[in-house]
Amino acid sequence: MKFLKPLAVAFLLPATFSSLQAKSNFNAALSSEVRTILSQDTLAWSSPLPFDKDVKVGKLKNGFTYYIRKNTEPEKRVTMYLGVKVGSILEKEEERGLAHFLEHMNFNGLKHFPKNELVDYLQKAGVRFGSDLNAYTGFNETVYQLPIPSDDPELLKNGLQVMRDWAQDALLSSDEIDKERGIIMEEMRGGRGASQRMQEQMLPVLLNGSLYSNRLPIGTEEVVMGFKHQLIRDFHQRWYRPDLQSIIIVGDIDPQQMEKEVVRLFSDMKVVKKPAERKQFGIDLLNKNQFKVITDPEMPQTVARVLIKHPKSEVKSVGDYRTSLIKGVFNQVINARLREISQKPDAPFLQAFVSVDGVLDVFDAMTLVAVPKPNQLEASIQTVYRELKRFEQFGITESEFQRAIAMYSKSNEMAYQERDKVKSDTYVNNYLGHFLRGEAAMSIEQDYQLTKQLLPSLTLKEVEAIGNKYYAETNRDIIIMGPEKDKDKMPDEAIVNNWLGSVNKETLTAYEDQVSDLPLLSKEPVKGTIKSVKAIDAIGSKELTLSNGVKVILKPTTFKNDQILISAFSEGGHSLYDDKDYFNASNAAGIVNSSGVGQLNAVEIRKYLAGKNVGISPYISERFEGVSGSTDKEGLKTAFELIHAYFTEPRLDEDIFQGIIAKTIASMENRESEPRFVFQTAINKALYGDNIRKNNASPEQIKSISKERTLEIFKERFADASGFTFTIVGSFNEEDLKPYLEQYLASLPSSNKPEEARDLKILPPAKGVEVVVNKGKEAKAQVSLAFLGDYTYNDDENINMDALESVLSIKLLERLREDESGVYGTGASASYSKFPTGRYSFNIGFGTSLDKYQSLINSALDEINKIKKNGPTQVDLDKFIIEKTRQYELDLKENNYWLGEISGAYRLKENPTAMLKYLEKLKKVNISSVKAVAEKYLKEDKLFKFILLPEETK
Repeated sequence: MKFLKPLAVAFLLPATFSSLQAKSNFNAALSSEVRTILSQDTLAWSSPLPFDKDVKVGKLKNGFTYYIRKNTEPEKRVTMYLGVKVGSILEKEEERGLAHFLEHMNFNGLKHFPKNELVDYLQKAGVRFGSDLNAYTGFNETVYQLPIPSDDPELLKNGLQVMRDWAQDALLSSDEIDKERGIIMEEMRGGRGASQRMQEQMLPVLLNGSLYSNRLPIGTEEVVMGFKHQLIRDFHQRWYRPDLQSIIIVGDIDPQQMEKEVVRLFSDMKVVKKPAERKQFGIDLLNKNQFKVITDPEMPQTVARVLIKHPKSEVKSVGDYRTSLIKGVFNQVINARLREISQKPDAPFLQAFVSVDGVLDVFDAMTLVAVPKPNQLEASIQTVYRELKRFEQFGITESEFQRAIAMYSKSNEMAYQERDKVKSDTYVNNYLGHFLRGEAAMSIEQDYQLTKQLLPSLTLKEVEAIGNKYYAETNRDIIIMGPEKDKDKMPDEAIVNNWLGSVNKETLTAYEDQVSDLPLLSKEPVKGTIKSVKAIDAIGSKELTLSNGVKVILKPTTFKNDQILISAFSEGGHSLYDDKDYFNASNAAGIVNSSGVGQLNAVEIRKYLAGKNVGISPYISERFEGVSGSTDKEGLKTAFELIHAYFTEPRLDEDIFQGIIAKTIASMENRESEPRFVFQTAINKALYGDNIRKNNASPEQIKSISKERTLEIFKERFADASGFTFTIVGSFNEEDLKPYLEQYLASLPSSNKPEEARDLKILPPAKGVEVVVNKGKEAKAQVSLAFLGDYTYNDDENINMDALESVLSIKLLERLREDESGVYGTGASASYSKFPTGRYSFNIGFGTSLDKYQSLINSALDEINKIKKNGPTQVDLDKFIIEKTRQYELDLKENNYWLGEISGAYRLKENPTAMLKYLEKLKKVNISSVKAVAEKYLKEDKLFKFILLPEETK
């Protein structure tokens, strides 16, 4: 479903793409069709869901399927996916990992793009490898993605050729196969750790001992490193065939012309005379309960999962769709109750949720998850179980039901409001789900109309019935994972059953839905005025100064039909407070934000905002305080009321405060067992010594936080509005907005006392050091190289630093990954700041094997020295320029981009129109200018080396 998707269930498995419902123009006949369905008897629920009529769908004689649709969001772009119904589940024992290996090989030599020419060619067109050009392999499918500009006929033609080559023309040369073995081994090595080790023990239970539990897409080291070349060629020939493939093309294109090209390119694909059967695999329910305790020395916390498994359900008919809405309402209601519990000081868990949803597209389950506080596993499981028993005995209240319906209705209206602004990726994923899994592919109008008409037909009793249906006593798995040090404390199955049995004997009371009738603000603000208006014509904006000194920059746009973004800042932040107040100041905004605001506490404010598309949050960073959030036109008044309330009526409730402190301390219990935490702690220590502002907080420091002082600091930071600058970007009418500015912003208290953030002078050593940390069980190394120092902050320096980041990333991938097969991923990352003084950080990171990390460090430094000596190649520099040019074209159509640029310019005390000259600055970047910043900032004495190795290598 497109909205309010039930909470995802994390099983430590590889991520898969989620399919979103498509949005498009409606076929006029549908509305009456749906009304007819709803007016008929219950047998009409079996009517199939309608299909999006605005997508051109066809199948070639060889069985190849295509979906083509015109969409101009974004303009001059097209997104193409190749879906292949081939994944790791089809592998034989000796082929484990070959489906994924084959995905890699499709980037390492195609008929029209031999060796690594594919990536090189597309980078020259501005396509980013990894973020744009990418692929994934799952249990049941392999998917390739290629978003490219559509305004270049030659590029568009070659993009289609790439898809055709991916479909059947991988070269699979022996030398490239052998080179790729090491890369995949590094991908496999990077995933090793507590999660992977525990996953291997959990999968047989989770997947009922089915084939899925032995077919993780990454494969096995034995196969990856040892298979004969012909094996993967045979796998490719057997499965990469037109009847198992589809191309999905959505973008700013001519569908008729695109269809002709697809027919021309894909009609000659080879058809196997006796194709291997593409079996469908599932998971049989065992009709029994399972129990498993898993521990690991590096597991930082305990997690309890209870899965009550059910046969897989599908959403293909009107009735199926309606049932999915009922499930969603149940999930919303039960999890709202658990959130209320989690906010109490005596809550036994850090996090808990319940979800009725599909799992890995192979079965449905009611899943209960609890992350207990230390030594509260029993209480956590019982608390979640108790809420389900309460639900079973008493059901839900009418107010809970109506609130959940209102949330669905609002989300439905929001999606419909933006129907002509839907991104091409949304459509692509929708049609991909239709091809791969037979999922429904409705247009946004169809989806909207069906949801709008179905929601009023849902009943409270049906929500109760769906919960009771999935809350069963058989096919129940209990999986408890935790730290090795707690192994002796872990319960067995009989003990957990006794815990659950004791809840069954309790006398429960019905849930009371506490809803406040009070308004958010205790009194209506006294209206102020707009004192002056200054036009910023170059960027279509205005700067307003209010009677209390508040500045407001307005940027109306048409990029979305109903989206308004708000960001505000004032200089100061927690830099103004001494170290003894640091934890009070740095946590003040988060704690206050969790406590509700105005006259409504945390539970009441959440219910107050249900069914509203409004979110406003305060923040206090080192140098600034402010608020940020978003709303639609309908929620404008509520958004401004929230802003006014945080300035004038913040609150910090005792139970919320104690709950946050207890939860934070509990989350620290086993963090020293986690290698990445220990590694980062060592890095912080090396760079900043014992400075409390740059190191992880200790339990004692968290306990020292004072409720009274925290609230006092928050009020101090928001006591004087005169220093605040608000930036508002989006689909608003200036005249409609002005009354809210006068009523809620111009009325904020102000004393007109200017403040500046304090320079804390917390800097790393002037010269680099090397730090080696030994932590962890896996035989792998993690390397982080950082150049740190003073920086000359200006536009020219910044854009050349960005160019250096890009060209060096290209070279690191080419050498460390492709040439030396030593890493799966690597790259450079540059950051720089203007205040309090100019500083930069230039980082390189990668994971690798123990025998290669030193040589790869040397190779990375060698590539740096080449750029320092000779500058980048013009080819690599051109890739950077075209990528940034293409990205800038897209950015100019995004509200978030404008919000960031305008607000950022005011923070940096710069001209907000300077961003319009970005392309001019980009054209000035050259080999000499990039070489100069490399020489200036990538100096050997500024290099910090941080290396994480396993414990046995001490």
